[in-house]
Amino acid sequence: MPRAQFSDERMNSMVRTLGALLIGLMMAAMAQPALAAVKATVNGVSITDIQVAQRLKLFALEGKKGAKAALDELVDEQVMIQEAKRIGIVISDAQVEEAVLTVARNIKVSRDKLGQMLTQQGVNIDTLKDRLRANLAWNQVVTQVVMQRVQLSDAELDAKAASKLTDAQSFDYILKEVIFIGKGSSARTGQANQYRKSFQGCDNAVQLSLSYTDAAVIDLGRRHATQLPDAIAKELGGLNVGGITKPRVVEQGVSMLAICQKSEAKDLTFIKGNIQAEVGQDALKAEAAAYLKEVRGKAKIAY
Repeated sequence: MPRAQFSDERMNSMVRTLGALLIGLMMAAMAQPALAAVKATVNGVSITDIQVAQRLKLFALEGKKGAKAALDELVDEQVMIQEAKRIGIVISDAQVEEAVLTVARNIKVSRDKLGQMLTQQGVNIDTLKDRLRANLAWNQVVTQVVMQRVQLSDAELDAKAASKLTDAQSFDYILKEVIFIGKGSSARTGQANQYRKSFQGCDNAVQLSLSYTDAAVIDLGRRHATQLPDAIAKELGGLNVGGITKPRVVEQGVSMLAICQKSEAKDLTFIKGNIQAEVGQDALKAEAAAYLKEVRGKAKIAY
């Protein structure tokens, strides 16, 4: 074969090979997903437009909207995660999965059904997991750091409890419950009223109950008025020893409370407990929000 002809054929082969290679590279480039655009960074950690889009879809399921709100939430969550990591808190995948199961139980669906519901709306399950991981981390931050900042003095609790104490809540009782068991509250209430008219005190409570079907007398023991619902405490406050409350429908049937002993006794223990829970939660929530604002203010956030 002439040398010139060999060179031309080799050249044509190389051209064909390079052409095929270039076409292959172009097709591979076209198959690659578009690079995510960075919408914000938190101490160098990127938050992308894909994350924002996913959070917006999760918002839609919750009846919320707003790209800025979605981005702000993602920024806050990154701040939470980083602060948790700084003080040594790490949330495991198992903890996150348990939180997902809790979400499913709360809306009364299975874990798989929850995943299907999210997928149908275009939400990746990892979007929900990211939010749950941040919330779990922040809850531990609040417990370990913020809770130490929230304190209520005994003097403050005493003052608040004393201001809430009513006359009806100033008694200590020994009580019996008379209950007419079963459904059919109208008929049972009628029987309870008959019992009430014949009631002559705790000593004869059991004997009197034997005249009725499915009636029981239960010793409740000592109860302070502050342990009872306000309406019942008020009714008992107007009765003397040997008195019995009006029938009220309860889950088991129809119930009445009989006073076996009654004495005046101011006890702030239970009121203080309730106040501490209420005020403590409010104060903790406010302090947690302030702490997040403080941590976020120290972070390097760029949009």
